[in-house]
Amino acid sequence: MPENVHPSIPSPPSPTTKDGRISWLRLLRSRRVGPSTFYRLMEEHGSAQDAIDALPDVAHKAGVKGYKPCDEKTALEEWNAAKSFSARMICITDTDYPAQLKQISDAPPFVWAIGDLSVLHRPMIALVGARNASSLGLRMARGLAADLAAQGYVIVSGLARGVDTAAHAASIDTGTIAIQAGGVDIMYPAENTHLAEKIAQKGVRLSEQPVGMQPQARHFPRRNRLISGIARAVVVIEAAAKSGSLLTARNALDQGRDVLAVPGHPFDARASGCNILLRDGAHLVRNAEDVIEALPPETPQPAQDDLQLEAQPTPKRSLQDTAVLHTQILDRLGPSPLAEDQLIRDLETPAAAVSPVLIDLELDGKIIRHPGGLLSLAV
Repeated sequence: MPENVHPSIPSPPSPTTKDGRISWLRLLRSRRVGPSTFYRLMEEHGSAQDAIDALPDVAHKAGVKGYKPCDEKTALEEWNAAKSFSARMICITDTDYPAQLKQISDAPPFVWAIGDLSVLHRPMIALVGARNASSLGLRMARGLAADLAAQGYVIVSGLARGVDTAAHAASIDTGTIAIQAGGVDIMYPAENTHLAEKIAQKGVRLSEQPVGMQPQARHFPRRNRLISGIARAVVVIEAAAKSGSLLTARNALDQGRDVLAVPGHPFDARASGCNILLRDGAHLVRNAEDVIEALPPETPQPAQDDLQLEAQPTPKRSLQDTAVLHTQILDRLGPSPLAEDQLIRDLETPAAAVSPVLIDLELDGKIIRHPGGLLSLAV
């Protein structure tokens, strides 16, 4: 498994007032502004409000006409809705922002959280797997989650059916973290409503999506990269060869996290993804001890007021350059999937510059990401 690589994220000024946080909310909720664009705008203009004021002109130079940023009324509606559910806005500059999550290249500028925020300061391990898990798979999920929780680890998962549900339920008394694909106030699937409410009592529910947002297919890959990004390691328990759990494992590798997998019978399609991971070098897991032994030693985290993460700097590009890159990517993709590595070679552009743009296009619904590192044009 690859060594940890932490991309550099510019250090934005901390929003110390409600007005400042509303400005962050407006900027990130503005059309075509994702995490990478957010940080670039903050670095170029100094504050969220100045970036908002500059957005129409920036968009015009990039060839987007009639651009309007998210208005204050819309941002206040989300803010007030969040407060009605006791959700708190945790900005990347806040001490409660998870330290591991800070280190990923597209860390959300802020997340909404409901629950006990002290859980976010403990070491975390992600457990993911099949929604239609077998009885043995569910038993393994419960056993691993309970044993790791007893050792002081917080279990992270996605609140889905199957393995996610079993992992959350088994670790709920010691605090578990549910990363949601939709708004932090939206209970999905509905059958996990009671579980989600219990998680908020001793653990945390987190989401980067707007409050009230119903989960859509395009949100789940974004959620998966948070599940892996917030944890020290990802354990996969039963996953098909083409599944969201394998995408989470791929995210984990890209983020420098350790990937571990529970082996399964070769004839069981639900175990094929885990067996593929093991073939490719993932750590084999039989019990909680295997997970703990595979974890790298704890490394000192940067001071909370030092958000300039040590790493190779990501190449800086103007928004006009980014718009050109958008067009080049869309011109090269078609309905037939193309390997992301091949696309990057064709563009003759550093991967660190291409990856955030691919994420923006995926969020816009213009491209589709397939298993195996393949991309295609959305048609």
